Amino acid sequence: MKSILAIIEKEIRGYFVSPIAYVVLTCFMCIMGFFFFNHLSTFNQLLAMYQAFRQPEVLQQLNLNDQVMTPTLYNMTIVLIFMMPLLTMRLFSEEKKLKTDELLFTTPLTTFQIMMGKFLSSYLFFLFMLLLTFIYPAILFTFGNPEPGQVIAGYLGIMLMGTAFLAVGNFVSSLTENQIVSAVITLVTLLMLFIIGWTAQMTSPTLGAVLSYLSLVEHFTDFAKGLIEVKHVVYYLSFIGFGMFLTKRSLDSQRWR
Repeated sequence: MKSILAIIEKEIRGYFVSPIAYVVLTCFMCIMGFFFFNHLSTFNQLLAMYQAFRQPEVLQQLNLNDQVMTPTLYNMTIVLIFMMPLLTMRLFSEEKKLKTDELLFTTPLTTFQIMMGKFLSSYLFFLFMLLLTFIYPAILFTFGNPEPGQVIAGYLGIMLMGTAFLAVGNFVSSLTENQIVSAVITLVTLLMLFIIGWTAQMTSPTLGAVLSYLSLVEHFTDFAKGLIEVKHVVYYLSFIGFGMFLTKRSLDSQRWR
C-alpha cells in the first residue's frame, strides 16, 4: 500500500508541477460554468414568461432537475471526453519517453502496484474536478428545491462514466511514448464508444441491442433520470475492470520484453 501511495503522490505532484492541472481545471470549470448558467438563465426566462401569461399548469411542469441539472450533467459527459485524455496521456507515455520506465520496472514494485498508483492518481484528480462542480447543485438547493435523489444519481453516473474514460486513457497511455498520440487515440476511442449507440436503429435488432449496450452514454441515461440500475453499475464496473486488466497485461509484456 505504501508503494501505491508513493506513486500517487508522485503523479499528483506531477500534475501540479506541469501546466496540465491548471489548464484542465480552468477549461473544465469555464465550460461547465457557461453551460450551467446558460441552462439556469433559460429556466428563469421560461419561468418569467409563463408567470406573465398566467399559465400555472405549465409552471407546475417546470423543475430545476429537468431544466437545469440534467442537461448540465449531459453536457459534462461530453466535456469529460475531451478532458480525460489530458489527464491520462502522460501517465505511462512520459515514463517511456524519459526512459524511466525501465527504472520503474526494475524496482520491487509489481505491475499491479504501478498500474493502481497511476490509475488512482488520475482518479483522485478527476474526483477533485467533480467536487468543484458541487457549487452548481449548491446554488440550486440554496435558491430552489431540486430533487436531491436525482442529483445524487446523476453524479454517481458521471463518476462511473468518468472512471471508465480513465480506464481507457490509462491503457492507451501504456501503449505509446508519445503523449499527443496517446491523447488523440484516447479521444477517438471515447468518441466512438460514446456515439456507437446512434447507429443502433439503422442495424438489425440483435446488432442494434449490442451496439446500444456498448454505448457509454446509453447507460448514463437512467442515472440522469434519477434511477440507479444494477445493470448499469455492473456495466461500468466491468468496463473499468477490463480496461485495468488490459493495462496490466500491457505493462507485464513491457516488463518481460
